[in-house]
Amino acid sequence: MTSPDPLPRLLRPFARHPERSALLLDFDGALAPIVADPDAARALPEGLAALERLLGRIGLVAVVSGRPVAFLQSVLPEALLAARAGDPATSPLVLVGQHGLERVVIGRREVDPRVAPWRGAVAAAAGEAEAIRPEFVVERKGDIAVNLHWRRTPERAAEGEALGRRLAATHGLSAVPMRMGVELRPPVPVDKGTVVAELAAGRHAALFAGDDHGDLAGFTALDELVAAGRLDHALRVGVRSGEAPPALLEAADYQVDGPPGLAALLVGIADTVGGFSGLSPPGRSDPEP
Repeated sequence: MTSPDPLPRLLRPFARHPERSALLLDFDGALAPIVADPDAARALPEGLAALERLLGRIGLVAVVSGRPVAFLQSVLPEALLAARAGDPATSPLVLVGQHGLERVVIGRREVDPRVAPWRGAVAAAAGEAEAIRPEFVVERKGDIAVNLHWRRTPERAAEGEALGRRLAATHGLSAVPMRMGVELRPPVPVDKGTVVAELAAGRHAALFAGDDHGDLAGFTALDELVAAGRLDHALRVGVRSGEAPPALLEAADYQVDGPPGLAALLVGIADTVGGFSGLSPPGRSDPEP
């Protein structure tokens, strides 16, 4: 006998009070499939269409990403980034980039002022990485951070990790592990956990979906908000892949199979908020016990 699908129960708080709920979503590996060239990443059309349906129905819909907000603005449709004509009450999609170091507020990019003293260190670390390991992809994230990727040469992972740690120590930066890479960023106490805590606090229900090491902080933030009585219901969604950290999937309340599974879940949420019940979207499963 198969166990009943828990998703309708997990989504019930969002349907009950959508105006007091929040959907917080990672980009790479969650909304968008992971690709070898970071600049080529694009969110799945099905997920974007569901987000457009959800704007104005859910109190807050946000992308919380390690990407620069300029990149997110360039690859997300305008329909998600501006209030709909004739409906000023419709909030645009909120964009938070660089793990919280920058965001778009009322159409304008704002950067955490604490990164200013570290711009030179980030540029120096990026230049050294390009000179020492030209076979790696050195992704400059504006002048705020730099990612070292070894996805094209996975056999060099140990060398990449060692280089990342050394450059971080040399330039006083933080080294944050990523999928097949490491990010060097200013040592400012901001991450996806602090962002989720800020955006979800005081709401009835909040969902955070992610697939990588940095997303665990978002899961922890939801737990802490519920424990403190600052959030009524939390839903932690793990986006499964062959590279997803086991700790992330174990901590998830619900798992989906890659970006297609998350897109299907978002479609299901849009249907649920619109009054549809008995939801069972494809590409999902419960976490392993």
